Amino acid sequence: MHDKTSNNDIQNLQLATFWPRIKAYIIDDILITFITALIFWEQIKSAGDDFTTVMTVLNEYLLPIMMLKISYHTFFVWYYGATVGKYLSKIRVIDHDTLSNISFMNSLVRAVARILSEMFFYLGFIFAFFNDGRQTFQDKIAKTLVVNA
Repeated sequence: MHDKTSNNDIQNLQLATFWPRIKAYIIDDILITFITALIFWEQIKSAGDDFTTVMTVLNEYLLPIMMLKISYHTFFVWYYGATVGKYLSKIRVIDHDTLSNISFMNSLVRAVARILSEMFFYLGFIFAFFNDGRQTFQDKIAKTLVVNA
């Protein structure tokens, strides 16, 4: 068994373009929003129809919602190499150095860095426009690439 990646493996990899990544982001965000609504349905329902009140209620649960997002992205990227959105968009996350599935720790680092990218006006996502590997901030930090599946 060899640990080195062959030239054939490298040549067969294609970096994911922006549209499948955006599609995956939207699918994952809708899914997480749906799960959040299910978990906090009673609290949301008690807020009534007032949007501001609903947002206030959700802000009270910001930390658990962030933990849900981190758990979702960590588990699926580590275990399957892709979240549901990435799977449906036919893209996956791989280790930059080995071109194989990423470790649990790298997946966790990537998920936390992704939250930071979102918190700071999505600036971390803009990084992908300015480097050859199309790596976002979270990809750079976790040493990952997003490629076509």
